[in-house]
Amino acid sequence: MIVIAGARGMLGHDLVAMYGSEARGVYHDEMEITSPASVARVLQELRPRVVINSVAYTDVDGCETDQDRAFQVNGEGVLNLARVTAEIGAKLVQISTDYVFDGSKGTPWLEDDPVNPLSVYGRSKLAGEEHARLNPDHLIIRTQWLYGLHGKNFVETMLRLGQEKDQIGVVHDQIGSPTWTADLALAIRALVDHDCRGTYHAANAGSCSWCDFATAIFAEAGLKTVVNPITTGELGRPAPRPLYSVLDCGKLERDSGFVPQGWRDALKQYLKARRQ
Repeated sequence: MIVIAGARGMLGHDLVAMYGSEARGVYHDEMEITSPASVARVLQELRPRVVINSVAYTDVDGCETDQDRAFQVNGEGVLNLARVTAEIGAKLVQISTDYVFDGSKGTPWLEDDPVNPLSVYGRSKLAGEEHARLNPDHLIIRTQWLYGLHGKNFVETMLRLGQEKDQIGVVHDQIGSPTWTADLALAIRALVDHDCRGTYHAANAGSCSWCDFATAIFAEAGLKTVVNPITTGELGRPAPRPLYSVLDCGKLERDSGFVPQGWRDALKQYLKARRQ
């Protein structure tokens, strides 16, 4: 059995749908990962062979003002999972983020590049990575710029604004790889099926700025909204963001055989899926 923690979330939904009867989705009201007793009770009863943790506090700006919650969920929660999965002999799959890097490299980030998170969110997710490694059978998957059918995301925000506004300002100096959670789920499955361990990067192929992404969303959706480029500084968000966070997914391809599709093709498929 595969247990998917955070089954109501954007990625969790897609994992449950993909695995079907092979998996058991676990929800917040059933297992609170910040509670050692709750984690022990649920996992010792279910005895899964794999636990995929898609639970996270992902409000990047909110983490700056609620550091305790960020580290409880993104850090201590993973510690609880690592301890119990190690005890029962299960693999722990921890979903992490490009925000563990500082964005200064200028070329795609490799798994063993030095980490240097700029924000509380990034530091809390890095703490989660460190805790996950307490289980020798761990799989850490860093990803980025997620969107999916079952949660708030950039694509849905742009589609809404495209209906409301003639023009919009979008950041052009942050570069990454938009990633559809359905594709991320397939990458996770490939890594688990090949019994991979350690740290991997998984994202849709290619890269763009948020401004480029918004322009593509409007074009694919047939909206005429004009996108005006602005800088991260002009946007003025509380949490600092890495300016270049493209992830090198070569290790994923070599070890699992999974080749991510391009971000633009994934966007087209997502827009088609949301209309069905």
